[in-house]
Amino acid sequence: MSEIDTLDAEAASSQEACADHVPSGSHGLTSTDIELLRLLAQGVPMDTIARQLYTSCRTNRRRIRALCEKLGVGTPIEAVAWAARRGYV
Repeated sequence: MSEIDTLDAEAASSQEACADHVPSGSHGLTSTDIELLRLLAQGVPMDTIARQLYTSCRTNRRRIRALCEKLGVGTPIEAVAWAARRGYV
């Protein structure tokens, strides 16, 4: 097995590990979208979410609004319910 084949196999294995717990057909959600939904579902306060995601509260509020638009829902609670129905949280 060549070095390139080994690197390709390692990359594929790494991608599979990262995809763990993410349902197939991600509906256009990024890994950050999914993590944000998981944290919201757990009731984590916005300042704690900001620290965990290395972002500001303002950035997260914008991300949540964009996420609601992407999912076609009106509120973060509806976004979490949407994600729960589809196995993201």
